[in-house]
Amino acid sequence: MGSVPSQHAARLEAMERRAHAIAEAGGLDEALRRGALANPIDTTLAEGLVLGLLKQGVRKYLAVFGHGSTDLAEVLRVYEAAGLTRTYNFRHETAMAHAATTLKWLYGETAAVVTSIGPGALHAFAGSLAAASNGIGVYHIYGDETTHGEGPNMQAIPKHAQGLFGQLTALMGEAYVLHTPEALRAALRRGSLAVHRSFRAGPFYLLLPLNTQPARLARLNLETLPGRLAPPPMAVGDPAALAEAVGLIQTHRRIVVKVGGGARVFPRQVRALVEATGGVAVLSPGALGVVPDAHPQNLGVMGSKGSLSGNYATSRADLVIVIGSRGVCQADCSGTGYAAADAVINLNADLGDVTHYNRTVALAGDIGVVAGQLLEALQRAGGADPARAAAWLGATAAKKREWEALKAERYAHPVLPDAMWGRPVLTQPAAIKIACDFAATMGAVKFFDAGDVQAVGFQVAEDDAPNQTVTETGASYMGFAVSALLASGIADRPRYGIAFSGDGSFFMNPQVLVDGVLHGVRGTILLLDNRRMAAISGLQEAQYGQAFRTHDGVAVDYVRLASAVPGVQALSGGDTPASLQAALTEAAQHPGLSLVHVPVYYGPDPLGGLGAYGVWNVGNWCEDVQARYHAQGV
Repeated sequence: MGSVPSQHAARLEAMERRAHAIAEAGGLDEALRRGALANPIDTTLAEGLVLGLLKQGVRKYLAVFGHGSTDLAEVLRVYEAAGLTRTYNFRHETAMAHAATTLKWLYGETAAVVTSIGPGALHAFAGSLAAASNGIGVYHIYGDETTHGEGPNMQAIPKHAQGLFGQLTALMGEAYVLHTPEALRAALRRGSLAVHRSFRAGPFYLLLPLNTQPARLARLNLETLPGRLAPPPMAVGDPAALAEAVGLIQTHRRIVVKVGGGARVFPRQVRALVEATGGVAVLSPGALGVVPDAHPQNLGVMGSKGSLSGNYATSRADLVIVIGSRGVCQADCSGTGYAAADAVINLNADLGDVTHYNRTVALAGDIGVVAGQLLEALQRAGGADPARAAAWLGATAAKKREWEALKAERYAHPVLPDAMWGRPVLTQPAAIKIACDFAATMGAVKFFDAGDVQAVGFQVAEDDAPNQTVTETGASYMGFAVSALLASGIADRPRYGIAFSGDGSFFMNPQVLVDGVLHGVRGTILLLDNRRMAAISGLQEAQYGQAFRTHDGVAVDYVRLASAVPGVQALSGGDTPASLQAALTEAAQHPGLSLVHVPVYYGPDPLGGLGAYGVWNVGNWCEDVQARYHAQGV
């Protein structure tokens, strides 16, 4: 058990020789072109996989190794020594999955998540929900039970059946179990299409049985391993559908353009279309900045916890133009957000999403291409009549001013007496506003964790470009924001980040403090502490009159907790705007990871929050919301 098999020495020598040849040539494809690398090669599945992922540009691996991934770990050790890959170890697989998702979402770098078998894979699989929900491509590579039929392996699902983890992961996205090394090319082809596609990408789950990782892969032709197989842009190509859409725009008076997260890479096209229609834009939380907040036709975020102005616009719109949106329950008020609309124009590359609503003209294709086609068709037809939309633009502008005045009133009363803290403390809107303004001064990216922090965050944020805010609302995963901050320690061109997290979300992944130091993260965790899961407390109180088991009876000294990790600068944000500003400034001067703890208000005073202006199909609201949904035309 403790000795290295003699055949490993020869295998190791061959791996090292190949790795150095690839490194000296400047890449795998160049090594093949020069003839610096023998081809085909005799290798193992594990090395073949690393070589295949190199062809797709995957060079970063986020790993928690275990007995289910030791052979792959050995390959990665050799290839890292040659400078071809880099492996980052983590303390929890869920946080690791979130970091990989953010690495692709914010920085455009595709990574692979590597775990052992069983619990580790389940943790990473749970975290992959964020990638699946937001259309982010990430490789997930899990160890799996052997193919020998020896009974359930340690940590595997205790059933006498093969491929159970493959079946489980296939429920979330594309999955492949490599029972034989020879299937590698097929697996990587499917993986490339899932991970690198331009729309509705997602995680690809590659299951590696324990005994197939070191299995011999004879005469592997490296030329045949697929690179990035991204499909070309699709255009609608249907003049009749475009003409129908133009007719709807020219005959309706109250137009709303609903901008979803799928539109975040097309800000120029979306803005031009909004302006040309004479309508107003409302945003999903994932689309902040696609239309600048200051744009007079931007009414802000809509949905159950959206803005006053955004929900006003959608509830009165007679035509909705949907761009890159899946119709997530909170983002469209569980389907009830368009009560007065009689028609929908939907731009989406996904054929399921493009027909999400009734009475829809479906313009299927890449959003950037299709938006350009629609704009050209509208211009050829003479454009929209400005007079037709004048009253609508006036009414929505007045509602936006009302929303801005409401927020200004909250910011003018930043401190309220709090029963739990026993003293006046900052309100969440005020604290988040201070931190958002601070982030803007230094070009920092803002990450908002799930819960009230997230809801208030996208109500407060005033972005003028995409990717100034990353808020994971598809899964609304607690702990995502603090884990997302870790990506800055891995990215080639990192950005300073501020992770806005509540005390409930932070304690889902507190080990990020250690990983943040380990990977050289420079950024700040802003911990907004109301000693409860406030989003659920508020929901319970709104629905049933009182909260139940959502408060925290233990007062944690987060400054002392974070200070226990060498390299973390832990600060108190105090109870005033000035003290919080000073703490954020001090945190930004630290060369590593900081945590700023801020007690925040929770209670009935309306000045302590920004309100909710939509509906949601949950709890004892369900009957009413469902009745509205079925009464609505679209």
